[in-house]
Amino acid sequence: MKVKRLLHTRMRVSDMDQTITFYQHVLGLEVLERKVSPRGSHLAFLAVPNSEELIELCSFPASGPVTVQEDLVHLAFEVDNLDQTIEELTAKKVPITDGPTQSSSGSRFIFIDAPDGYEVELIERPPGTAVV
Repeated sequence: MKVKRLLHTRMRVSDMDQTITFYQHVLGLEVLERKVSPRGSHLAFLAVPNSEELIELCSFPASGPVTVQEDLVHLAFEVDNLDQTIEELTAKKVPITDGPTQSSSGSRFIFIDAPDGYEVELIERPPGTAVV
């Protein structure tokens, strides 16, 4: 067997509206669909610019509180200009939790926290750098 492609990644969240607001207003993602599953989970599918893969948010309070283990999960997004990104995050009062850091490949990155403690990495790559 060989899979064809990644379709989406699901993340459980405590507060669907708060989480959607973060991904829309901080990162500029678009909500493609919101629905309730047959078992009662509230779902939202978010589109990432220049990517076919979606982020699926799932709120299902009956399964208990959302606890994200530190350093277990993070999403990484590429940005054009890290300095401009930092300015925009500062203006939106979004704290940078780590960085800016420069890697040996010349990429620069920072981390911010999404609701529920999910980490988000924002990376500026040098031109011509391969996707990793």
